Amino acid sequence: MTYSDINQMNTTTANTARLLITCEDRPGIVQAVSSFLYHQGANITALDQYATEAQGGRYFMRVEFELEHLQSRKDTLIQTFSANVAERYNMQWRLAFVNELKKVGILVSKVDHALLELLWRHSRGGLPCEITKVVSNHEDLREAVENFGIPFEVVPVNKENKREAYAQIDELMQGNDLLVLARYMQILDEAFVERWEMKIINIHHSFLPAFVGANPYKQAHEKGVKLIGATAHYVTADLDQGPIIEQDVERVNHDFTVEQLRELGQDVERNVLARAVKWHLEDRIIVDGNKTVVFQ
Repeated sequence: MTYSDINQMNTTTANTARLLITCEDRPGIVQAVSSFLYHQGANITALDQYATEAQGGRYFMRVEFELEHLQSRKDTLIQTFSANVAERYNMQWRLAFVNELKKVGILVSKVDHALLELLWRHSRGGLPCEITKVVSNHEDLREAVENFGIPFEVVPVNKENKREAYAQIDELMQGNDLLVLARYMQILDEAFVERWEMKIINIHHSFLPAFVGANPYKQAHEKGVKLIGATAHYVTADLDQGPIIEQDVERVNHDFTVEQLRELGQDVERNVLARAVKWHLEDRIIVDGNKTVVFQ
């Protein structure tokens, strides 16, 4: 995305905001939120809601609205909503302003399919964010990344320097709102994950917990699998156990070679990861414990 594209986006979305809410379900929530926005002079352009039970469950809401002179009214809007609505319903909530582009850092190793999908979509305006830099533990993808005009840094990681390496990566990524693991083939340091709680998205094949380790597609071929797929999730200290954002599968059969399985699997991976990142950038995801509510 060029500077002019970002500038145009900031101009056209300066009055757009998104409100995300989680609370215990009870009567009057929709009326309270919509009335508040009405009396502020806002126009609701999208409203999605979900309740876990017909009565007494957990309630989730995403509201997108337009409000004239929003930029000069942000602080007042936040304070007024907190006092008049959020406190009354004991809400967990956040207000996101669409023209404030989220900053994204990417971690990658040697395999490029997920990375290049993100960079290509971003360059075409399909990912509303600023990609600040790509960090890798190898030099291999420097030229591919720098061709998109994005800084590329190498931080080698091994058993001996892991703590120091992740401290360096943490420093390099400061200021970002989200980190994306685009096939980054390292297990993150636990302290690093804690510092970026629910701000790291990972992608992996959906054979897990089966076919762990090297050559999962070779293992899958040997077992004659009939479905392959991918899972995008937030990263937690428990390896590959974080809240799932998006998944997809493709049906295969005995005719598929290992290479065909890998090629199809990588197609699924790149698309699943791109969708998960896009939904995060568009404030469509609410994390609820070890699950997510995704308003599409």
